[in-house]
Amino acid sequence: MEHKTALVSVYNKEGVADFCRSLVSLGWKIVSTGGTYKHLKDEGINATPVSEITGFPEILGGRVKTLHPKIHAGILAKNTAEHNRELGEKGIGRIDMVVVNLYPFKRVVSSNHDLDDALENIDIGGPTMIRAGAKNFMQVIVLTSPDDYNKVIKELKSNGDLMRELREELALKAFSHTADYDVAIANYFNSRRGEALPEKLLIAADKKIALRYGENPHQMAAFYAGNSFTDNFHKLQGKEISFNNMVDIDAAVSLIMEFDEPTAVILKHTNPCGAASSVRLADAYKLALSSDPLSAFGSIIAFNREVDGETALEVVKNFVEVVLAPSFSDEALKILSSKQNMRVIRADYNAIRQKMTVKSCLNGFLYQDADLSSLDLSSVKAVNGELPEGKTMEDVLFAWKLVKHTKSNAIVLVKDKKLLGSGAGQMSRVDSVRIAFEKAKRFSHDISGAVLASDAFFPFRDSIDIIAEKGVSIVVEPGGSKRDDEVIKASEEHGITLLFTGRRVFKH
Repeated sequence: MEHKTALVSVYNKEGVADFCRSLVSLGWKIVSTGGTYKHLKDEGINATPVSEITGFPEILGGRVKTLHPKIHAGILAKNTAEHNRELGEKGIGRIDMVVVNLYPFKRVVSSNHDLDDALENIDIGGPTMIRAGAKNFMQVIVLTSPDDYNKVIKELKSNGDLMRELREELALKAFSHTADYDVAIANYFNSRRGEALPEKLLIAADKKIALRYGENPHQMAAFYAGNSFTDNFHKLQGKEISFNNMVDIDAAVSLIMEFDEPTAVILKHTNPCGAASSVRLADAYKLALSSDPLSAFGSIIAFNREVDGETALEVVKNFVEVVLAPSFSDEALKILSSKQNMRVIRADYNAIRQKMTVKSCLNGFLYQDADLSSLDLSSVKAVNGELPEGKTMEDVLFAWKLVKHTKSNAIVLVKDKKLLGSGAGQMSRVDSVRIAFEKAKRFSHDISGAVLASDAFFPFRDSIDIIAEKGVSIVVEPGGSKRDDEVIKASEEHGITLLFTGRRVFKH
């Protein structure tokens, strides 16, 4: 194997001596700095101090030791004739591996410290070497975690080099490492100003958008977003957006994207209180509004088509907080401008739709993939009665889309692709059932032939008994309860078609 050089400069020295010993046995030369150099020498490993490479001693108490062209040119040089010529002319050797981890900034600022302690633990040379190595990963192996030492040695022993896939994986890990480090520092200085933001959120969010206030007026709030959001979300008019507006907008985008036909959805506190599909957008909106016109007061409306003048005329008849659509006609914008405080937002739903969800929890975070699934008809089973067809099956699909975006425990009633009533966020599923029927009754909806959907299984037969009493004969739910047999038996007794989807769609 040709002679290669590894630059090793680590704060966390776990396993580094054994790693370097293995590199030396494979013919590598070790170049090192400060405390790492001393540690390796104490372990009997032959290493060359960085100062021998640079021809310049460490200065300023170790603050400057690797920030030198003979180090960074060796890391950044590509394997081209021009770069090789320049290295030769300047007497610079290649650096083929960078093994670096950083000063323990997080640990220092998490305990008793002063500003000087924090500043002294901001690594400068380390992140620079890591980023240089990661940028040039095709020529340079970059290692930031002791967890990867054995994997790299194994690959070097087997193949003499690392495959591109592993090189790129290590580069990604390196960039994530420096990003996490920089975010911790930024968050520290934010905290000194009383503006701390959770670290992991800052990594993906580079633009701060001021919000009117938080969940309540006495709470400060901001929205942190990347370019994918700011380039595709445009407030065309209206008051400043609040924290609650953003939460509702997020829910509205996720829901409206479920539908292909011209559709209008109306949300209040993230739950759909009105929804309908129709041939014409204005008709879809009027039908959606009739679902529950009382709850629609101060709501968020989302459309999946360009809002035209006719639809806009219907919208301005009511008090609306936010209107959201992929586009608006000039006529519609003129009409909507009569409600100066109403927020009118043009958005590319595909670009801003959540691919993940993150929630704060116990001074930490809960992460999960966003639920982008749709109901697979082949997985729907009729455990009592027969699978519906035609318009009834369309209502089954419509109901499932709505219940998926309604807070648990969730029940929705649907007929002719229109929401008739919903029960959301109740501690008891049977209460959600009662509320859905009460809503439908309050606004005189005809529920004969309606479909009822539940986001999770019915744990007892009591809900089925109430559903039968109200006259609904088709129920769709995930199934999976230990009392499924009891629920199926109840549906048989009442002549209810009971469909199991095999998929739960809780939304907490």
